[in-house]
Amino acid sequence: MDLQLLVGLGNPGPRYSGTRHNVGFLALERMVADSGQSFRAHNKLWGLLAEIGLGPQRLRLLMPQTFMNESGRSVRAAVDWFGLRPDQLLILVDDMDIPLGRLRLRSSGSAGGHNGLRSLIQHLGTQEFARLRIGIGAPAGDPGERKSRAVGHVLGPFTASEQRILAQVLEEVASGIALIRQVGLERAATRLNSFRALSEAS
Repeated sequence: MDLQLLVGLGNPGPRYSGTRHNVGFLALERMVADSGQSFRAHNKLWGLLAEIGLGPQRLRLLMPQTFMNESGRSVRAAVDWFGLRPDQLLILVDDMDIPLGRLRLRSSGSAGGHNGLRSLIQHLGTQEFARLRIGIGAPAGDPGERKSRAVGHVLGPFTASEQRILAQVLEEVASGIALIRQVGLERAATRLNSFRALSEAS
């Protein structure tokens, strides 16, 4: 995979910082901090942009600042600005249907009820772009209760015990992205899709 742009989905501003819905932001912030780089505002992209690596290893990281429902506007602007194709993107996105501590890498797919992915599909005109879904778990097993608590759950912060699992997940995401660039999406998916955080598995 010729990965050129890594996009984390989330909502901007301190009100949403550290929430489950912003786990895509958290993954990028972790990678940028580890690299010693920093994000800068890029107004034409409606987002925050960082670059890590040098030469052919350079990777751009984008955090849209358009709010989740309009993420596609920022991503489309970045695709046009850098002259990229949708198959050169990887989107990091939260998923309530996946338990916390698990990951799911796919080369394409529907929005699956996620407003951020829906916006991307609308603005890019295709669903043929890779996405790494990061599990945040559901607030309840009962469908009715789950639906009534969904907004509070995704916009709420990770608990202390969840933070311990999240730390393992973010480390695996960073390792997985490096693996995608080395061996390709399909082979990397074999590892990432079988990952289980230790406390989640116990």
